[in-house]
Parts: sequence; structure tokens; C-alpha cells
Amino acid sequence: MNRDYDAEGERQEGVENFYRINHINQTYDFVKKMREEYGKLNRVEMSIWECCELLNDVVDESDPDLDEPQIEHLLQTAEAIRKDYPDEDWLHLTGLIHDLGKVLNLPSFGGLPQWAVVGDTFPVGCAFDESIVHHKYFKENPDYSNPAFNTEYGVYSEGCGLDNVMMSWGHDDYMYLVAKENKTTLPSAALFIIRYHSFYALHKSEAYKHLMNEEDVENLKWLETFSKYDLYSKSKVRIDVEKVKPYYLSLIEKYFPAKLKW
Repeated sequence: MNRDYDAEGERQEGVENFYRINHINQTYDFVKKMREEYGKLNRVEMSIWECCELLNDVVDESDPDLDEPQIEHLLQTAEAIRKDYPDEDWLHLTGLIHDLGKVLNLPSFGGLPQWAVVGDTFPVGCAFDESIVHHKYFKENPDYSNPAFNTEYGVYSEGCGLDNVMMSWGHDDYMYLVAKENKTTLPSAALFIIRYHSFYALHKSEAYKHLMNEEDVENLKWLETFSKYDLYSKSKVRIDVEKVKPYYLSLIEKYFPAKLKW
């Protein structure tokens, strides 16, 4: 099953318009500015679970399939992984927290527009690969015609490692910064999943592999495993939040401080 971007659904027009604005505005300079601003982590102090509850107020306009509260999607993802990989508790927790950066949409986090929070992500600072959804709209992005940014490598070099690549700004990169700066003890594969789970050009189309290093190659295997659950665990099976909550609270305590800076 794949997400259907071209189906004659009521959301189709909205999703396409979303990507037009996203592709025009996600420039190298914009991303740099956002990372500097949000990297300060000076908005609020709260626990991971408090953030899960906050997320219920967010709707993701870029997703053609999802109409449920976010916390249910997070727990559906986490529980599906837990069933198939009972021993990888770090992966269960990653399923729960991977979308928490969507709080960027809320007024207390600056109320960023949807195009700067959700949607497929892609590198900035080098050519936009043809495999990126609605690629045609990049032609209006100033970086598209900037010789510093529009070649295969742009500002990067062969095998430089995705850690050194700037990604379009959104919830993935923000949550990655939050987890990393708050000194999570999750393995590097978890941080990789958090940062690149919307990077479909990489894990669906195998673009941008020339920028990866050996650690990225290893971590990508986990991301490919994870992505099966992320998009397609949106089952109609309702999760009893109170029932599974103690288990996830114990994982949060294991891998994170009690309060995080956001």
C-alpha cells in the first residue's frame, strides 16, 4: 500500500498546494535560520509524555490518509513495532516519539505554517532530486538556479555523512535536535529514524546515497524496517491509551531525562 497523492480525494488539491508552497520556501538560508532559532530550545520545559498529549491538538495537512488524533497514530505505530520486535524496546519508543516535533504547529512553538512542519523532507544545499514528490514546484525555489546549490553535491562532498547535510525544516529535524541536545541515550539508529523518517527520496527512491557514510548505511536498514510501521499501521484498531501508558513511561524514563528543553 502506498500513500496516494493523485487520488481524486477531497484532500488532493490541498496536499498539492501544500507541496507547492513547501518547495518554493524551503531554501538553504531558511533552514539555517530555523535551525539556529529552534536549536536554542528555549520555548518550554516538559516531559515526553506531556508532549504526546499536546500533539492531540495538531492535524497534519500533508497526509492524505490520516484523520485520527496524533497520539493514537503514535501508539498504533509503537504497538505494531512492539508486537513484531519485542526485544527492541528503543524501537518501540522511537515509534512513539518520532512525530512529536509536530508541536511546531502550535502557537506556543511559534505556530509555524504546515509547510514548515510536515510533509516529505529533502536535502537543501544541493540539487533537488527528481524523485521528490511534486518536484516541478522547485523551479520557483531561489536555490534551484543558484550554482552554489544546484549541482549533485552542492555544498557537500562524497560520503560526507547525512549528519553533515541540512534537511528541509520540519518536525523531523526539530525532534532530532530536541532528542540530541537533551542527551537521550537512544542508539544512533533511533536518531536517524527520527530525523529521516519523512525523507522518502532516500528510503523509497534511493536518492542521495552518494552523501551517506557507513554508519548511515547501517542505520538506513532500521529506517526501512520502521517505515513499514509508520505509514501503514494506521489501522482502525483503537488503542487503549491508559492501558499501554505505564510501559511507555518506563521507556521514556530509561532513555530520556524527566523534563526536556524544547
